[in-house]
Amino acid sequence: MSKIEVYSTAVCPYCVAAKNLLKSRGLEWTEVRVDTDPAQREMMLVRSGGARTVPQIFINDQHVGGFQELAAADHSGRLKQLLEHSA
Repeated sequence: MSKIEVYSTAVCPYCVAAKNLLKSRGLEWTEVRVDTDPAQREMMLVRSGGARTVPQIFINDQHVGGFQELAAADHSGRLKQLLEHSA
């Protein structure tokens, strides 16, 4: 099973869109709220190479990016490849 992490906030339409895309593919993820936990925001910044926007998505510890990058990966087939390389 692939490990999917979504760094998000409570009020974020792109976070909702990313989670809906994952759900439509039958995938499960762990949501990490950065608006309620400043330490998690710092961890997101470190892991993503300084990306400050949400969502920031990681699959098997590999940084995918935000919703647009996730959607592009889904469209191109890269998402399937990332999921096949389970940690």
